[in-house]
Amino acid sequence: MLVKDVVLMNVRPYSYKELITLYGVSQRTFKTWLNPFMHEIGEKHGRYFTVKQIEVIFKKLGFPKNMQEV
Repeated sequence: MLVKDVVLMNVRPYSYKELITLYGVSQRTFKTWLNPFMHEIGEKHGRYFTVKQIEVIFKKLGFPKNMQEV
């Protein structure tokens, strides 16, 4: 996946709950998916993951099927 692909998608700050909904999995499953990459994603400050953190999540897990292209 190229960086320009990330730019074409609607990359914005997302909450944990929004990401779970986009990926269509349970909270437990999503947490299991993120655990191996937490050192690259970094710590979430506040309610939302930053745009940079979302880009890392999308690169590691792939884009959610429920996500609409811009």
